[in-house]
Amino acid sequence: MRVKKRDINITPKKGVYLLPNTLTLCGMFAGFYAILSAINGNFLHAAWAIILANIFDGLDGWIARLTNTSTRFGIELDSLSDLVAFGIAPSIMMYKWALMPFGRVGWAAAFLFVACGALRLARFNVQTGAPGSKAFKGMPIPGAATILASIIIFYYEFKTGIPGRNIFFLIITILLSLLMVSTLRYHGLKEIDFKERKPFWALIVFVIALFVLFVHPSTAIFIFAMTYLLWGIIENVVLLIKRGRARHEIEAGGYTAEQK
Repeated sequence: MRVKKRDINITPKKGVYLLPNTLTLCGMFAGFYAILSAINGNFLHAAWAIILANIFDGLDGWIARLTNTSTRFGIELDSLSDLVAFGIAPSIMMYKWALMPFGRVGWAAAFLFVACGALRLARFNVQTGAPGSKAFKGMPIPGAATILASIIIFYYEFKTGIPGRNIFFLIITILLSLLMVSTLRYHGLKEIDFKERKPFWALIVFVIALFVLFVHPSTAIFIFAMTYLLWGIIENVVLLIKRGRARHEIEAGGYTAEQK
């Protein structure tokens, strides 16, 4: 008796890859620790825990690609970890640190960050595997969380206590929330192919960045984070201007052809 293909029950292999998923759980634990630290008023520890979670988030993806152990389970676990470490943790941290004096507007801004982060992750999961540019559509949630964490780390280099009612922290939280769900192009380390040869100056820039990071990590992280934010905005403005000019030239060319 011939068995049809549709009658065969294909069961997926059981088990998970330990190394990348363990790194993902380490990132989730760092995010959980950041939440506890923020609730207890230790905002500097919370900020550094988010930075640590970002390192684990980069490592698990890199290890999974390097060892060819990327699975759908790993992708879903990574998204849940990202929501904890880069969505819930920074929103609670910012609310307890600087948004609470704004009352209802403050907790609304904190929730906006979580909601936009969740939407950003859902959109990314749906688009995973789709052909196209390697650049991210919208700011990645780890980048947005790192910017908030870097602000707190940089703040405590010069001041103590909490900042109180400061409109800048409210605006930056809302801005980062909107950038996550925007269609603006942002870059990530996955665009870099480490197997290809790079110009010598790239190695010099990397060494200088490491030097600055080791000499004064708090200032370096703040500078890198704000550069990433501003560079993305400037790049997208330039792209928008170029597209507008190209569209204008095409329309002008078509109008000239019709006249002839």
